[in-house]
Amino acid sequence: MTPPNESLSTRRDFLKSSSLAAASTALAFPFVASAAGSAEKLKIGFIGCGGRGTGAANQALSADSNVVLHAMGDAFPEKLEKSLDTLKGQLKNDAKFDVPKERQFTGLDAYQKVLASGVDVVILTTPPGFRPLHFKAAVEAGKHIFLEKPMATDAPGLRSVMESVRVAKAKQIAVVAGFCWRYDYARRALFEKIHGGAIGEIKALYHTYLTGPVKAMPAPETRPAGMSDVEWQVRNWYNFGWLCGDGLVEQAIHSVDKMAWAMKDVPPAKCTAVGGRMTPNFEGNIYDHIEVNYEWASGVRGFMAQRQITGCYGENKDYIFGSKGNAYIGRRGSAPVEITGENPWQYSGPTPNMYQVEHDEFFASIRAGTPLNNGDRMCTSTMMGLMGRMAAYTGLEVTWEMALNSEENLVPDNLTWDMNLPVLPIAVPGKKKFV
Repeated sequence: MTPPNESLSTRRDFLKSSSLAAASTALAFPFVASAAGSAEKLKIGFIGCGGRGTGAANQALSADSNVVLHAMGDAFPEKLEKSLDTLKGQLKNDAKFDVPKERQFTGLDAYQKVLASGVDVVILTTPPGFRPLHFKAAVEAGKHIFLEKPMATDAPGLRSVMESVRVAKAKQIAVVAGFCWRYDYARRALFEKIHGGAIGEIKALYHTYLTGPVKAMPAPETRPAGMSDVEWQVRNWYNFGWLCGDGLVEQAIHSVDKMAWAMKDVPPAKCTAVGGRMTPNFEGNIYDHIEVNYEWASGVRGFMAQRQITGCYGENKDYIFGSKGNAYIGRRGSAPVEITGENPWQYSGPTPNMYQVEHDEFFASIRAGTPLNNGDRMCTSTMMGLMGRMAAYTGLEVTWEMALNSEENLVPDNLTWDMNLPVLPIAVPGKKKFV
């Protein structure tokens, strides 16, 4: 096991790596993304046309008065067409749409065609297994980027994202992540008070994301004749680890992100976890529940409870316990964000739509020539989710360094529609090896 002082040093190095690398390599990147003046129309490329992606595209088109949807890409044509129809119905402003058929791209290479179409800004909302590849290509193309959470489904993918973040900083590219609660006014106010000492020293954290299934896996006999392994899995992406990362990594990562936020984005030293699959999932290979026990070098413990099972108690709340009081999110309907103890407080300010706020601030930073970059914290939160999954799947205590350096590569190389892609068996703790 890594000695405690070395482990803490490594975690500090992780937090500093992006800015240091960007400073030392800036001269290697002659392209620098320019500030867009108010008179310059920004062309938006939209890659991944599902429900959340369509929402993000709507918010992007609403965030700035001088933007246009220029190109769209998705693996499947019906998804793209439905998304475009939805957006036109929501915005009712034809001036913001210039997506002729020749800029409507489908297939696994659609992202490349969108990036080559002359766009200035891209929205990356495909299943997260594709995120590292698409993010790298967008950064190399010099585009400003909004990308949904999580950032990867395995450690090699996340290391790729970390490198792309370094390059994005050097190129002065805006990078805004879909960790939307960071843009919620009430939660911003709460965490500002926590970091200002309102609850004293943090002693423990408990976060819940107890819900029903996101998307049930169809029975094998419903698979259309002739449909390839890859298409079947991509169409049912939430049920496969290489595409979604598991429920902890894809959905409950919002709660993991709030835990990281409370801890000022300093990664935990290690974690243990329990989890498994209680309900049938046919061909899928993700767990339906995981509970993680994170431990920081200071001794602080953070507990993350995640479940996706129908008919069970539901809760999505955050409890942060300090030496002078406690902070709560969602504990009571009448006071959804509050502090109790020596410095009692409840949020009572404005509550604009956080999804819109993140895009408003994203585009404002591009216009001002001061591009936002959420890269470091989005990688920390994603890796926390990944290390929790690794601990649950293997049954081992997993350190931050183990997780960050894992060589388990879940995402197939050189993916094609017709390739043979067998589904990995569901993990059995105690038998699955750490890679």
